[in-house]
Amino acid sequence: MSDTIYAVTNPATGEVISRRPTDTDEALHAAVQAAAGPGREWGRTTSVDQRADLLRQIANLHAERKEALAAIIVEEMGKPIEQARGEIDFCVDIYQYFADVATDAMADEPLMLRGGTGTAVLRRSPLGTILGIMPWNFPYYQVARFAGANLVIGNPMLLKHAPQCPNSAAAIAELFADAGVPAGVLTNIYASNEQIADLIADPRVQGVSLTGSERAGAAVAEVAGRHLKKVLLELGGSDPFIVMSTDNLDHVVECAVNARMDNAGQSCNAAKRFIVVDDLYDAFMQRFTDALKQFQPGDPTDEATALGPLSSAAAADRLEDQLRRAKKQGAEVALAGERIGNGFTPTVLTGIPADADAYREEFFGPVASVYRVATEAEALSVANDTPFGLGSFVFSTDPEQAIRMADQIDAGMVFINGVFAEGAELPFGGVKRSGIGRELGRVGLEEFVNKKLIRVVTG
Repeated sequence: MSDTIYAVTNPATGEVISRRPTDTDEALHAAVQAAAGPGREWGRTTSVDQRADLLRQIANLHAERKEALAAIIVEEMGKPIEQARGEIDFCVDIYQYFADVATDAMADEPLMLRGGTGTAVLRRSPLGTILGIMPWNFPYYQVARFAGANLVIGNPMLLKHAPQCPNSAAAIAELFADAGVPAGVLTNIYASNEQIADLIADPRVQGVSLTGSERAGAAVAEVAGRHLKKVLLELGGSDPFIVMSTDNLDHVVECAVNARMDNAGQSCNAAKRFIVVDDLYDAFMQRFTDALKQFQPGDPTDEATALGPLSSAAAADRLEDQLRRAKKQGAEVALAGERIGNGFTPTVLTGIPADADAYREEFFGPVASVYRVATEAEALSVANDTPFGLGSFVFSTDPEQAIRMADQIDAGMVFINGVFAEGAELPFGGVKRSGIGRELGRVGLEEFVNKKLIRVVTG
């Protein structure tokens, strides 16, 4: 057994709230056996309508326990309390959405025969045990994306949460049990990286869903590939926010600030690179930096706090190192932020050389990079000059231009003239080094399902 310890260290205070050792190998074996036995049988024998009823109960319990659930993640990763409540609200919507579409989405799909007699249908069936490896930045929402879809399908799940989120993981497991989800259907595990590699190799595990860093995604995909396991990877992002034209610059700036500062900038699909056309650049920069100056890290338990600390001292150290290297390698500082404990006031970088680390790194914190461009073609070139391809934003008063640019952006998602437009019904995912596969929406129900052909020949 590894010495890895799951621990909650409040990033706002540095206080260690709780510790939990990793599970023994024997406990993990029992968890896999429960998923492959009773959990698998549950998926085979329950109806889609029964599973939808469970999802509705899970949604209801999230709503009922919102305050208690939110308080847990404020302690675990420093999310301001109002934003924590908003995360729970989104979870309610996700579970309710999957409940609403379950019956129709899982219905047999008749297939038209080109020859022969009889019938053919595509039947969506459970694939088997799915291992979910979840991150710390949205401790409930990320699990909802994973668990909602797999409950619809009937796949038993093993939930391995981030080491700093053991209490929210336990709260999720308790909530599922209270909703009536049988033992073996969702099992919370506290496993080390070495133990996770063994679980991926286990023939009783049929797939792996990971949301996290590129490094973690590559490590998981390597092991999964050796053992021929399906993977879904939701990784990093450096989303471009392109401003081509507007008749309301204040609105665009407000959107830019919100898209960068939510969750202290610790979102994979946050706007991170702001690409602004020449004639709007100076005015945008003035208003953007003025707005960001208003943010100061505060107590995440305070209702008025909009910017909390980063999730940990290690996260703050990484961001501090990134900023140091960016300045050393030639980036200009239009707004100089400072570290306050584990929090940061916002930083705005401009003039980043193409060979600097900062040009292609993802900044996971309140740091914005701004680029001046002259043309639509240059904006697209800068937007696509990144190893990532998760989300993107285009602001333009020309509808044809906006759609034209959306078609040419190398990303899994494009939002035109707005931010925070995600929804439970809309697919989430990226291309390039931002991941493989999609979650949410009808598309999210196609990842870990056995699309079984049943062909009946007559005559």
